[in-house]
Amino acid sequence: MFEPETRGILQMESEAYGVSVLGTTLRYIPCLGKCRLLVVAAIHGEEPDTTFLLSRSLRAFRSNFNSVVFVLCANPDGVALGTRGNANGVDLNRNFATSNWSADKTPSRSVLEAPRDTLLSPGTSAGSEPETRALVSLVEKLDPESIVSMHSPIGCIDAPAATGLVRELGDVFGLPYVADIGYGTPGSFGTWCKEHKKECVTLELPRMPLELLFDRFGRGFSEFLANRDIHD
Repeated sequence: MFEPETRGILQMESEAYGVSVLGTTLRYIPCLGKCRLLVVAAIHGEEPDTTFLLSRSLRAFRSNFNSVVFVLCANPDGVALGTRGNANGVDLNRNFATSNWSADKTPSRSVLEAPRDTLLSPGTSAGSEPETRALVSLVEKLDPESIVSMHSPIGCIDAPAATGLVRELGDVFGLPYVADIGYGTPGSFGTWCKEHKKECVTLELPRMPLELLFDRFGRGFSEFLANRDIHD
């Protein structure tokens, strides 16, 4: 695991699942069999540490998984532009077609300790953004049993119930479980999953330098993913 020749390149094959606002190909790493777990990173462009940790952890492997699928970056335009939302200024994690989707602007913080000083659009309508629609189509196509949505920097594991998946992630990251993040998330990916009877666990990484993030969690996260992989 993490041999020198595997550290610099991601060796897994990827496929397109859509196109972003700016024309960037949205890519995912498919599995070889039935998808049991989908891991999604960087739906918020200002959280590129999620892509970094996932990519570095996957470089321990030489081939695609049997039952785990990965989206390394659900918002590539936002990551490239350094913005939380996509190129249209839409918070993709408030753009899903849920029963509680709201047209009201969604506030966010510049840093964790700051007041909510930035307003983003939830979209002109629910599911208005190509990145959102593409991710929904991918989930419907894969029909995974569980989903891990990677965020930062709150440092917790957010899910409706403390399932086995939640406990396993808690063991790897040493983060507290919370049943409620403490503020409303209308139109979120997690809410969409819940309404479509999909287990979705939000993994909120703690705030720390990238190299320390990988040093502390990379091996454990890789082992967690390998253990979650099912050979049919």
